[in-house]
Order: sequence, then C-alpha cells, then structure tokens
Amino acid sequence: MKSKATLKQIAKELGVSVSTVSKALNGSPEISEPTKQRVQEYAKLKNYKPNVIGLNLKNRSTKTIGVIIPNILNSFFAKVFSGIEKVADEKGYKVITCISNESLEKEINTLEMLSNGTIDGFILSISKEAQKRKQFDHFISIVNEGTPMVMFDRIADEVNCDKVIVDDFDSAINATNHLIDTGCKNIAMFSTINQSSVSNLRSRGFYKAFEQKGLKVNEDLIILTDNVEEFDTKINDFFDKNLIDGVFALNEHTAASTIKIGLRKGLKIPEDLSVIGFADGVWSRRMTPSLSTVSQHGPEIGEVAAKLLINKLESKDETYTFSTTTIKTELRQRDSTKKLF
Repeated sequence: MKSKATLKQIAKELGVSVSTVSKALNGSPEISEPTKQRVQEYAKLKNYKPNVIGLNLKNRSTKTIGVIIPNILNSFFAKVFSGIEKVADEKGYKVITCISNESLEKEINTLEMLSNGTIDGFILSISKEAQKRKQFDHFISIVNEGTPMVMFDRIADEVNCDKVIVDDFDSAINATNHLIDTGCKNIAMFSTINQSSVSNLRSRGFYKAFEQKGLKVNEDLIILTDNVEEFDTKINDFFDKNLIDGVFALNEHTAASTIKIGLRKGLKIPEDLSVIGFADGVWSRRMTPSLSTVSQHGPEIGEVAAKLLINKLESKDETYTFSTTTIKTELRQRDSTKKLF
C-alpha cells in the first residue's frame, strides 16, 4: 500500500510553496492553470488524499504573525516588537510572541510549534546559541516549506529571506570617532554579545575607526564575552590594572556596568571616563549620568519588518524574492561623553 503524500512533500518536490500547492488543489483562481494541472497530477500520482478540514484551514489565512525574540529583558527587542505590533494592528493581523532565551533548542521547538498552521509567517532575531554554532538549518527548512520569514538585527546570510538590519559597522565607526575626537586616548571595547553577527560588525567598525585615524588599538583594553557573568567578573578589577579614559560598549549592559564601576572607582564621567553604548533603552536615559548611545530606532525596524512580511503574505506573486533593508542609526549625545562643538 502506497503511503500518502503531504502538502509539504509535494511542495518540496515541485519547488513551490505549501500555500501554492494548497491553493492549486483547491482550484484557487490565484494559481495559473499550468501550475494547477502540474500540482494536481503530481498529487494524484503520489496518492495524495486531502483532509477536507485541514485543507480548508490551510487555505484560510490565520492573519497571525509569529514573532520570536532572543531576550525579553533587552529593551531594543521590546521596541522592535512595538513597531511590529503597530503595523500588524493597522493591517488587521494578530501577533504571537515567543522568547528563545538565546537557546537553539527552544528556537527550533518554537518554529516547529508555530509552523503547523498556527501562523502565516515569522519575524525573528536569531538566538545567540544558533549564531555561535552557526546552525541555521531550522530557518532554511521553514523557508523552503513556503513560510515567509523576515529576520531582523541578528541575521544569517545563509538563509534566503527578507532581512532588516541597522548600519552596525558604520555606526561603530562614528561612535568610536566621537570618543577619539573628544580627546580620549586609551579607549576600551566591551561586549557580552560576542560571536553574534551584530557584535562582529560593531567590533570591526571600532578597529576601522582606529585604522582611519592612523592609530593602533590596545588589545589589553578589549573584553569580548558571551555572557553577563563572565563580563562582570573580568571588569571587576579591570580599572585597577588598566588606564582608560573612554569605552565603546557594544551593548547596553556593558555600558551601564562600566559607568557603575567607574563611579565606584572615583572616576568623574565624562571628565575622566567617557562611555558610549549601543541601543537606547530606559537605562540610557534615566541613569545618572545619562548614557550616550547609538540609537538603533527599534520601532522603525519593527514597522519595516512587519510591512515586508505582510506585503509578502498578501502578494499574489508566486516567485519568491528577498531583500535586505538597512535602517540608519543615530548617535545620541548625553552626559556620559564630552560634547563636540
């Protein structure tokens, strides 16, 4: 007895999306006649027997977007989500949000859970563990099955989908130049997001700024870690062993911790120590002194990502194309750095 084919199997064999197969089998006018005939003949050959209830569910859009973020405590992701939700609400879509907690396993399980017909498409930022291991097969599989996906911030070039990023490399150059131009001579670089795509771009921008100025980076002033605990341990006596007057922090935690410890060591900010961080959350504005930051415009990233996905979902184009959109950042000068006049 021949086993019955599934929608996903037929889509994979014919090189089309699951949605196209489903619509073709149901005689949808959105699908061209040659494609309908090709799908229907192949389905018959493979002994495909539609589940009437399931087929109806497949053909009916859920009007729901799945959003997966790595860290709920990161204010940047909260801002991106606000932008996603704004556009989704305007377009009549619901949003299901899940948190990977930087775990590859949880990321995989969440994708599998939501891709069973619960949602129409995904907006997500990759977990730290997935980027560290360079394991992206679970994303590629979802895209190959015909589910639209938009990645933001942390992305993977290996996955053919729409992406929304910020100009991490150029903004790191600008931030480092600000420290140099305001008179900092011994500049450190700190990170707790090492091995992520954004960390790599920001650190490259830091080195590039020095190169453009004809200066050399002091490698003793670099702390690149994967987690908060390791960073907090390393920075504890860092100021006792090293003379620094500027810090480029690749994320908000390292920036806030630097200011806290600098003040504890009796340093005046920004007179003795200038600090610039990435992201622009509540900590940045409310801490004393307030933190100069590279603002990533999180809400705008979310809005652009949501519009890209919804346009893809509502398009009748059967060919799958993808693009990368870059959002410009902004250096917001506050009290933790000297002013440029």
